[in-house]
Amino acid sequence: MTITQLQYVLAVAEHKNFTLAAEKSFVTQPTLSMQVQKLEDELDVLIFDRSKKPITITEVGKKIVAQAKNIVAEAERIKDIVDQDKGFVGGDYTLGIIPTVMPTLLPMFLNAFIKKYPKVNLIIKEQSTQTMIKNILDGHLDAGIAATPLEIEFIKERPLYYEPFVGYVPKSHRLTSQKELTMDDLDVNDILLLQDGHCFREGVINLCKASKSGVGEQFKIESGSFETLVSLADEGMGMTLLPYLNTLHLEEEKRANLKSFQNPTPAREISLIYHKSELKIQITDALREVISSIVRGAIAFQDVKIISPLAKN
Repeated sequence: MTITQLQYVLAVAEHKNFTLAAEKSFVTQPTLSMQVQKLEDELDVLIFDRSKKPITITEVGKKIVAQAKNIVAEAERIKDIVDQDKGFVGGDYTLGIIPTVMPTLLPMFLNAFIKKYPKVNLIIKEQSTQTMIKNILDGHLDAGIAATPLEIEFIKERPLYYEPFVGYVPKSHRLTSQKELTMDDLDVNDILLLQDGHCFREGVINLCKASKSGVGEQFKIESGSFETLVSLADEGMGMTLLPYLNTLHLEEEKRANLKSFQNPTPAREISLIYHKSELKIQITDALREVISSIVRGAIAFQDVKIISPLAKN
């Protein structure tokens, strides 16, 4: 039994196809199939039922796959221990970032990070929180940046910053005369929302203390971008809420429509999330240090009320 054989088993278990598993493992399909077969022969069991399309994992195979994940992770930890002992910060590191954070945060820290840690090959993927969680569990992501708390047993959360909510209130809106907003001012039925699946949407709904069923009684408009929500608000379709960093690059004319909240300001917690096994923790620590130091200067708010991204319907 070898680590390589276990890695091939995990690839087949994930993709349910020997050809695709071989492609993702950068080996030929006959080589991968032969190594999986050798392991099955050694253990005298079938890990995969090849008679079905797509192939399925046998009952004993499911137990083997679960144990293989642990063994492969521990094998990777050995190299990780050596890297940490040598003070080496480098190698491949795959980072997921949620869509409502990616456009504002990435330009702020990416250049500084790659200059400070040139030996890290940073691979960045825009993903939803749920996809990110699955990929961290499956070992396809080393870490993610998401709105927290998530309260998931196998994931560690380390806050990076607290980002206030800001109201975008056009001149025609009922709240335009108010200097500051309060949470009691908000009515979910005249707030333009992101599409379902965005954690920022859930945070706004939780902030309004309303259920999704109450959204859009006269009309329903949802968008995948804050830019579209701002444009719709300018057309008199309602108001919207924006994360603070998304307001920094608005045109001067649009910035006149921004309204802060009275303290405590509602905010979302943005954290680095990663598996509790803490593989590549030296890179995770370096990433957190760079991001926190940069964003700390951009967000000076102290008195905030954290709005959970978890739906509470």
